[in-house]
Amino acid sequence: MNIHPQEMTQLAAAQPAPRLDLYAGIHKALRALMTDTLLAVGRMDIGDDLELAATTQRVHELLDLCASHLAHENQFIHAAMEARAPGASDLIAHEHEEHGQHIASLGGLVGALLNSPLAGRAGLALELYRQLALFIADNFQHMHVEETAHNAVLWSRYTDAELADLHGALVASIPPEEMMYTLRWLVPFMNPAERQTMMGEMQVHAPAPAFAAAMDRVRPHLSDAEWAKLTRGLGLAAAPGLVAA
Repeated sequence: MNIHPQEMTQLAAAQPAPRLDLYAGIHKALRALMTDTLLAVGRMDIGDDLELAATTQRVHELLDLCASHLAHENQFIHAAMEARAPGASDLIAHEHEEHGQHIASLGGLVGALLNSPLAGRAGLALELYRQLALFIADNFQHMHVEETAHNAVLWSRYTDAELADLHGALVASIPPEEMMYTLRWLVPFMNPAERQTMMGEMQVHAPAPAFAAAMDRVRPHLSDAEWAKLTRGLGLAAAPGLVAA
């Protein structure tokens, strides 16, 4: 049974707010990482080998996270949708396949740029910039559909408690190294309430060393005011080990 787009729109409009949104945080992280990486590629000095290596590494990191994100959504979110609304994820699942192909193509462009002599770099760098921009534009539209239509399906067929369990299983499947990388883009680009909720849950449930490492990971990317709000909200404002100078 396919879920008609009009039904998804009606469901989204009918949902009382707020509901647990599995997409909101990670999509903020992806949007921030995507735009930051695109800007870096656009201003990259192709004559500086160190800068070229560092910037293309950032592209690789973005592509790796995007590929992992696709896998997480396929395994957990789409499976949950199909379990109670068969066919509801078909359109986005097809787009996931296209994104996987685009990720592979962008990886090939990065490799070609890195292996190119200086005389050939300008054209390849421009092509990478343009193709990355198209990939990001497509993803922005894609994420909007997930945040509206997919959430409508999830909210109409799952309770928030069930969605929380689903999210917990997804997060538990993420390797620690990937989680620490994601936190750098996730926490700083949340609003203060979202930031405090996420880090508060980690404070309660994660081992103390893991929580401290997460706080250290995000501290350089928060303003002094943002850091003060977070530590105060977590009851850590007086803890010298967690308040940077």
